[in-house]
Amino acid sequence: MPTISAESLMARLTKGKTVPALLLLGKDAYLRDAFRAQVIEASIEPAARSWGVSRFSAEGGEFAGALAQARTVPMLAHRQVVIVTEAEALEKMPEERRQAEMQDLADYFADPAPFTVLILEAKELDQRTKFAKMLLEQALALSAELPEDPRERTRMAAMLAARMAGDRDSAIEADAAEELADLCNCDLRAMQSEIDKLATYAGAGRPIGRADVEALVVSERKYSVWELAEVLATRQRAHAFRFLANILQQGEAAPALIGAMAWMYRKLIEAQQLSPHTSPYQAAGQLGMRVATAEMAIRHARKIPRPRLVEGLRALYDADSTLKAGSTNDRAVLEFVVAQLTA
Repeated sequence: MPTISAESLMARLTKGKTVPALLLLGKDAYLRDAFRAQVIEASIEPAARSWGVSRFSAEGGEFAGALAQARTVPMLAHRQVVIVTEAEALEKMPEERRQAEMQDLADYFADPAPFTVLILEAKELDQRTKFAKMLLEQALALSAELPEDPRERTRMAAMLAARMAGDRDSAIEADAAEELADLCNCDLRAMQSEIDKLATYAGAGRPIGRADVEALVVSERKYSVWELAEVLATRQRAHAFRFLANILQQGEAAPALIGAMAWMYRKLIEAQQLSPHTSPYQAAGQLGMRVATAEMAIRHARKIPRPRLVEGLRALYDADSTLKAGSTNDRAVLEFVVAQLTA
């Protein structure tokens, strides 16, 4: 079956149309949780959700139990949702057991229960395997990943920020959502945590604005990273490595540091586009930052040629992708990208 958007899937479920099986494929835990919750909400009435939802783990050896439940008519509910997490574990099972589980799943696909929405969740699948091919052919696939294109990625993360705020009975202005997505490097879990704080900070009846994000979310890492700008501009690699080691010892997470550095590079590029006659106060407004930070951005932007900034931003995006793919040595990834930025 083809891939499907979240909007199309929810419309289909809301209209009562059957969805025999859904494959939630992707590494973003927030998106998997959000899509799963939407499917449950659209499929089962609130009063029946305590017994109309069943959860199983393929990694825990519960695949057969999940399919048995999927074939069982639910009690006191018109439909049920059966969730199988870590579905990719089936690919690593011993051959005989894997074949038996796959045959059981193939039999289910041939005659799916009309009262069941079967959700199979996987962070990633080897699409060369028979199991992956069968899932992609028989189940509707919903991607639990943000787009790779940086602009589209930020746009979608900002849209999700609005949903997060709504879940907290709050709202967030569009430019504030984009700033939050940018700051958090589109890490949806981090954004959700920040919105919890922002909603309380803004108070009831007032939407979260950019000033709130600037006042509450902009952590010291976003400003301390400007200390690194001078080091990178003058290509002091040893100094940059010492700075990196110090930040990591303070407990800063590698993805957050990469995100802050990428934010800085984007702001440097924006600062280069400002008129030479722009005042610090005007620059602060156009760059969306405090006056003191805008002054630093303008000063450092004059020291690094634009081609170096563009190449550096590309290297940071590559490092971000490596970390999100599950790097086993975050520090090595950071040191490699710093070496590239100081080359």
